[in-house]
Amino acid sequence: METNLISKSFLESIQVKKEFFNAENIALVERSALEIVASFKAGGKLITAGNGGSAADAQHMAAELVNRFEIERPPLPALAITTDTSNITSIGNDYSFDEVFSKQIRALGKEKDVFLAISTSGASPNITKAADAARAMGIKVIALTGKGGGELAARADIVINVEAKRTCRVQEVHITVIHILCEIIDCMLFKNV
Repeated sequence: METNLISKSFLESIQVKKEFFNAENIALVERSALEIVASFKAGGKLITAGNGGSAADAQHMAAELVNRFEIERPPLPALAITTDTSNITSIGNDYSFDEVFSKQIRALGKEKDVFLAISTSGASPNITKAADAARAMGIKVIALTGKGGGELAARADIVINVEAKRTCRVQEVHITVIHILCEIIDCMLFKNV
């Protein structure tokens, strides 16, 4: 029984990734990397956010950029706004959980930044409000989403959507995309390192 479940899960994960990586999605990933690199070159930063597993992915992306991915290189400016529990709980308590990311975007963001909004459904109110805040400030929004992109898709400059029935499979493609973005960014900025 367990062996069948393991095999089924691996094969399903592989199939979702195969279906995702078509020419259109590859172009969207490349375009996203170009936006992030342009932001860094202009003195901007990457701001990331998500909920639950997507919060962990946001933090993962920021850590790969601030510390290092695979090569020794200078740190890159990336910030996961999912990590400050005092900000999140004070905003959630005084206003609403829907505002926990948008208020941070307004406080910490600037026009040359890029906001990587991660939502497997595209329907998280705190992420869509953060995307609205970012767009109002002239911050580029990249949506890493699934299931059609929901409301988030209409608020993003670039939509990387993973069509899969299961949230875990969407998340598995998201982390692969994040690693590929990190590799491309390193290559574009530090190919001589």
